[in-house]
Amino acid sequence: MTALDARADSLREHWLLTDEQVAAFDRDGYLVLRDRIPADLLERLQDATARWLDTAEEGKADHLYANRPNGRVLWRIDYIHAKGEPVTLELLGSPAVLGIAESLAGPDFVPTYESLVVKVPGDGAAVPWHQDAVHERRHRLFNVDVYLDHSRSGAGALHVVPGSQKQRTDACSLAETYGYELPGAIEVEMRPGDVLIHDDMVVHGSPATGEGSSLRRTIYLEFRAAQSILEDGPWSPEWMDARLRLLPLALAENELQHGTSWEWAVSDGLRPKSLGDKETELRVVHTAHTPGEWCSAG
Repeated sequence: MTALDARADSLREHWLLTDEQVAAFDRDGYLVLRDRIPADLLERLQDATARWLDTAEEGKADHLYANRPNGRVLWRIDYIHAKGEPVTLELLGSPAVLGIAESLAGPDFVPTYESLVVKVPGDGAAVPWHQDAVHERRHRLFNVDVYLDHSRSGAGALHVVPGSQKQRTDACSLAETYGYELPGAIEVEMRPGDVLIHDDMVVHGSPATGEGSSLRRTIYLEFRAAQSILEDGPWSPEWMDARLRLLPLALAENELQHGTSWEWAVSDGLRPKSLGDKETELRVVHTAHTPGEWCSAG
């Protein structure tokens, strides 16, 4: 084994989830990883997203606004890799993220969604109980939630119901019966640089942040196994191939910044070929979605 091989093996061993962590995720439907994002990467993500907020405006592509007590406010930006900040690609290509993806979806993982969700100071609305995507559970569908700011207890922090991912729930009934005092639910405090992995079917939500609350930014990266998409959709193999082209770009950006790269062990038949058009490869829109369970959706 060469020194380079030994370095790659050490990198993988450090960032892959342990068997105990995978078992805890499968049992509870979520897993908290403290200080997962290196400090320098975290700082650059904070700076990049601050620039987005400074220049945000309604009507700009992929900027989602909602009505709040103080007027219309930004709450989400989709397709973040196409927003002129290479650091989000670096995040996607980092061992901190890809170690999670491979641990839970296998080497043929597909980056399926990427977004920034914002709770603006003093005006962060509640997120009702919901399940992101209800599916047959033949494969793991999960989000990697990268926290850029504090999410504190009593100030709109995430509430999650451990073990609730195993079947579909009735979100409206939960909200009407319990509000946010759902039996078995726990509140999860998060710090900048922490990562929360959540199963797409675990029941979760958060109350309003309330007056005086501070800015909260969270980057969400969803992953699925290629086999899940081939078996259950909702996308075509061609769409999946387009999404897979994000990974060579992400790996290259991470290597540019750090001189090392995750060894992407994707199957040869799935390894994508570049179009030579980075702008197109960075923004592959969703032609369909796996339905979730939301009270607002009836």
